[in-house]
Amino acid sequence: MIDGLLHGFAVLSSWQNLSLCLLGAFLGTVVGVLPGLGPATTIALLLPITLKLDPTGAIILLAGIYYGVAYGGTLTSVLMRIPGEASSVVTCIDGYEMARKGRAGAALGIAAIGSFFASTVGILGVMLLSPPLAELVIAFGPWEYAALMLAGLSLIAFFAASGLAKAGLMALLGLMLGSVGLDPISGTPRFTFGIPELVDGINITPLALGLFGLSELLYLALVKDTKAEILRPPTSLLGFLPSKQEAKRSVAPVLRGSVLGFLVGLLPGGGAVLASFLSYAVEKRLAKRPEEFGRGAVEGVAGPEAANNAGTAGAFIPLLTLGIPSNAVTALLLGALLIHGVQPGPMILERQPEIYWGVIASMYLGNVILLVLNLPLVGLFVRALEIPRRYMAAAILAICVIGVYSTNLATFDVLLAAGFGLLGFALRRGGFDLGPLVLAYVLGPTFERSLRQGLLISDGELGILLERPIALGFILAAIATLAAAVLLRNRARVAD
Repeated sequence: MIDGLLHGFAVLSSWQNLSLCLLGAFLGTVVGVLPGLGPATTIALLLPITLKLDPTGAIILLAGIYYGVAYGGTLTSVLMRIPGEASSVVTCIDGYEMARKGRAGAALGIAAIGSFFASTVGILGVMLLSPPLAELVIAFGPWEYAALMLAGLSLIAFFAASGLAKAGLMALLGLMLGSVGLDPISGTPRFTFGIPELVDGINITPLALGLFGLSELLYLALVKDTKAEILRPPTSLLGFLPSKQEAKRSVAPVLRGSVLGFLVGLLPGGGAVLASFLSYAVEKRLAKRPEEFGRGAVEGVAGPEAANNAGTAGAFIPLLTLGIPSNAVTALLLGALLIHGVQPGPMILERQPEIYWGVIASMYLGNVILLVLNLPLVGLFVRALEIPRRYMAAAILAICVIGVYSTNLATFDVLLAAGFGLLGFALRRGGFDLGPLVLAYVLGPTFERSLRQGLLISDGELGILLERPIALGFILAAIATLAAAVLLRNRARVAD
């Protein structure tokens, strides 16, 4: 394991990978600062650019954006009470109240230090748990992979913010889009409607750029430029230091948030958002003075900030070792790996260790970079909020069109992206969550291929599942997941 990590740092030592790690961390912070842009949109915008990079450098860049967003979202949450990213929503509650009391620097300092510690814990967990989990999955056959993909698809019910019915429709649409192209067994074209460009299937680049980039552009066109009040951040590094009492009160929440966030991140469907909300609930329950929550309790900043960063790190375990994304962002990361010819799963440690260990090493260095960036450059990042939306919209449009066209030098891809942009905008306006669509689009082809391979091997007999306990266990887990999601939503509806 130590040899693997040293190999990862050797991979990272090239100037290109070091620069991409720095760039990813910086872009992630800026994206976290700018409300509404989001990591999914940014990763979708950069997918075409990464095609010109080697796979390791591309994933280092995109991963840096993903874990960097959690840092950047804290700035606007504390200084403006506007979450730059969904995982920073909870920080708005007590972080902004601390800032109003003149403790903005302490809130940002505690958040940065707690996030760094939690990220380190999460990365250690990824490094320690991924290899043994990968060894277990190596024994998987078609039935096990089909059942695993089914379990991953069932988790859509848990992270679907738009409700089970809408999430189910989005998953069905994602499965349909993933089935366009050549049949995985017979090799005959299907659902192409006589369009030659669709024979190879729908590429993830126009799909992602359309659903996230162009639909975001249409959203920006509807929002008027407004200037929100920004509380003044500290001008010196000493201004970010918490008091002794604040530091003492933050230690236990950071420790609890780190462990809780990592465990939640391990669960496909968990991730940083759920981890931060759970941490806030736990800290309020354990607090000696729960009445302070909502009025500037330091525990309400320290715990959730640690949890969302540890959750982000934990989400890399199912992504890298099982090939299952936990949300729309990790689904895009999985898509980026696939278009680079990298198949996430147990064999990645054997066949492409430079990618796995290179990403792990970049996460160590990236979190150091984020700690260094976020405190001295707060003023610079806040200035990014002054960019007029019309300029940002023009930049997004240019990047989308150039990026989509440059992938295959095909005008059809641009038209396809435009169609997905209109579709994404209409779905978002209708209250649909795009995450289940992307997740089903990515997992669907693997599920279909593995299921049909298993049926061919067993001559169509489903009874063979009784002889494969791992596959049967995943199927039962999928059923239990759907049942639990329905039960929890029914309870919530009754409580309302």
